[in-house]
Amino acid sequence: MIGIDEFLAMLATERGAARNTLLAYGRDLRQAEEMAGSELAALSAAQLAKLGQGWSSLAPSTMARKISALRQFYGFLIDEGEREDDPTHALPRPATRRPLPKILSHDQVEALFQCAETEAASERAEAVRLLTMLELLYGSGLRATELVSLPLSAVPRDEPFLTVTGKGGQARLVPISSRAKKVLSRWLAVRQTDSRWLFPSRSGHLTRIRLFQLLKDLAARADLPPEKLSPHVLRHAFATHLLEGGADLRALQTLLGHADIATTQIYTHVDAARLVKLVNERHPLARARASD
Repeated sequence: MIGIDEFLAMLATERGAARNTLLAYGRDLRQAEEMAGSELAALSAAQLAKLGQGWSSLAPSTMARKISALRQFYGFLIDEGEREDDPTHALPRPATRRPLPKILSHDQVEALFQCAETEAASERAEAVRLLTMLELLYGSGLRATELVSLPLSAVPRDEPFLTVTGKGGQARLVPISSRAKKVLSRWLAVRQTDSRWLFPSRSGHLTRIRLFQLLKDLAARADLPPEKLSPHVLRHAFATHLLEGGADLRALQTLLGHADIATTQIYTHVDAARLVKLVNERHPLARARASD
């Protein structure tokens, strides 16, 4: 019978699932199989119901992830003709609310850049590298993994774009600003290595963990709470501040590399006040009331 390994292989080849997604799904499915005490593909609705009951103490988001993995797994079995029934109707349906992203104010972003630019004025390699990474995280909205794994070949020569490989191995062109290009040039001038990576380390490229550490240290030096800063927070700030400036949601979806615009729509909450003001000031009925 087709099992978990075949399902994960399908996700990788047909849907282009990212490595972290495959690891998470594999872990959830194998844990479910271990809890049930028999082969996952052969479980009944009653057995799945017991699994759901066993997850009752988990956070709603964690339970939702596990249930999503199971629903997709059994859907795959049905598509492959391995099962005729779908036992996942017995699973609970936890209500989840996607958390709103943490954001930085314009003043906080300015404080970060002032600190990073002051330190980079010495042209020390480490300081110029940090400023370059900050420019690309906030100025282009890159994910942490996308940033640290940038090959040197991704750096443009004449065009104002980076070639970025995102989730699922999907490549996209990301525009970079004139100031980011200048900082990139400074970094390339002090980068003394023949590594194929833009941000190399001794064994390959800079790790995500090290990037987190560098940013939190920068936040402390800029008199900001270190817990407020991460690569993802800078990506959120990029999206939020673009929307505040009038960016189109579809354009933002492309810039962020979101496969589904529903993912991008989470950023619209930050512009709620501006939209309410827009309706109150510009809607014909609002103007009619004002003239009464």
